[in-house]
Amino acid sequence: MMTPGADSLEAVTAEVVRCRLCPRLVAWRELVASDKRAAYRNEEYWARPVPGFGDPRARLLIVGLAPAAHGGNRTGRIFTGDRSGDWLFGSLYRAGYTNQPTSTRRDDGLELKGAYIAACVRSAPAANKPTPLERDTCLPYLRREVGLLPQVKVMVCLGKYAYDGLSSVLGLRKRPAFGHGVEVTLVDGRTVLCSFHPSQQNTFTGKLTVPMFDGIFARTQELT
Repeated sequence: MMTPGADSLEAVTAEVVRCRLCPRLVAWRELVASDKRAAYRNEEYWARPVPGFGDPRARLLIVGLAPAAHGGNRTGRIFTGDRSGDWLFGSLYRAGYTNQPTSTRRDDGLELKGAYIAACVRSAPAANKPTPLERDTCLPYLRREVGLLPQVKVMVCLGKYAYDGLSSVLGLRKRPAFGHGVEVTLVDGRTVLCSFHPSQQNTFTGKLTVPMFDGIFARTQELT
């Protein structure tokens, strides 16, 4: 058990990476790494839980659902190496939160400035659908990260799943229904801000557009 006052983002990262608490997720992430997508057949997949990362002095926390099977599960960094990440880091770059607009691999030089990115579930789930038990097993990692990022003023939820998960972490029971641009002001002055997830389903259909997504991070700048 963690000694009071001894927790750290580094400790959370170390525990996340070696976690094997959910047998179904372990089996799936390892199967994906074995049956590689043809485009990545010469790459070695990460095939472990994916920790959060970013600036420990962040004023912005971004919460997603889970790593993508051939994105974070391959590269070892959340939203890295997939099209959702292309959208996210493009918007973050235009808002001044990163030093570059792309995130392709763990050692590509990307740095987050004033931002930290995490997820509700840390292993890639089949069909992007973790079970309620898997989510509840994983949420303590997010809870610890929230506690270890004391300067955060705004928490952006990418999708309803992230909104529900973060609300559980924060004990936020009475809240507005999820919607793009929905804001919730907490009693301590922090803000929860909702966005549609930059999934291919949302971006290909126009449910989420570049101006809509950029607007979310323009708003975080105003709030921080």
